[in-house]
Amino acid sequence: MDFIQTVVLALIQGISEFLPISSSAHLILTPKLSDWPDQGLAFDVVVHMGTLVAVVYYYKHMISQLFLDFYFSIAQGKVVGESKMAWGLLLATIPAGVCGFLFKDFIATDLRSVEVIAYMTIVFGILLGVAVLLDAKRPHAREILAWKDMIFIGLMQALALIPGVSRSGITITAGLLIGLSKKASVQFAFLLSVPVITLSVLLVLIDIYQQQHLVNLTLLVVGFVVSSISAYLTIIFFIKALEAMSMMPFVVYRLFLGAFLLFL
Repeated sequence: MDFIQTVVLALIQGISEFLPISSSAHLILTPKLSDWPDQGLAFDVVVHMGTLVAVVYYYKHMISQLFLDFYFSIAQGKVVGESKMAWGLLLATIPAGVCGFLFKDFIATDLRSVEVIAYMTIVFGILLGVAVLLDAKRPHAREILAWKDMIFIGLMQALALIPGVSRSGITITAGLLIGLSKKASVQFAFLLSVPVITLSVLLVLIDIYQQQHLVNLTLLVVGFVVSSISAYLTIIFFIKALEAMSMMPFVVYRLFLGAFLLFL
């Protein structure tokens, strides 16, 4: 990869990770449609680390409180503050972690085609549209998550291992489908990205350790910086934008993108 390709791919990762449009799909499609070389595992790790740093920094105060309440809930053997949310985030991470470990090779070899991405983009774009319409007709939305809500969102998140589904998209969709508000759905989806991205980075680091990869440290640093800054700005924009708009534009984007890919 050269400098321009590094910046473009890092921007794509940073912007698309927290929008309901599938970052993995865009990272797969960009080299395929532009004849660029595959960016490699090391690059995937650093740009994902960039988005992880962005979301942790944005929610730093809440995450700190979750860690403290989690610790004291263990020490005291009871629910403390937001410890239920902390336990729920860990519980909701399990399905994606198990599926990712069991089906990693199958996903990497059989589900990274343009056709799969196109169909997943359309199908889960339609599902997001249904969730948005249901949310618009709902007189009152819930702000508090029950255990069953977190388990359901975690199970749905496992589907995001398929390129084109979108991790943030499916988790937000799941939240809206079970009656959560946009704010609660987005917040839980973004917080849930912390353990999931951490786990995915660790799994890829194991692959890198087991294989010999030549890396360009300068380009990796550039990718990390660009992805972290773009991801942080995207989080700010997305959360503020949702206060004044629906997520229907993302539904339209997904349908057009899927149709375009099928046309190709």
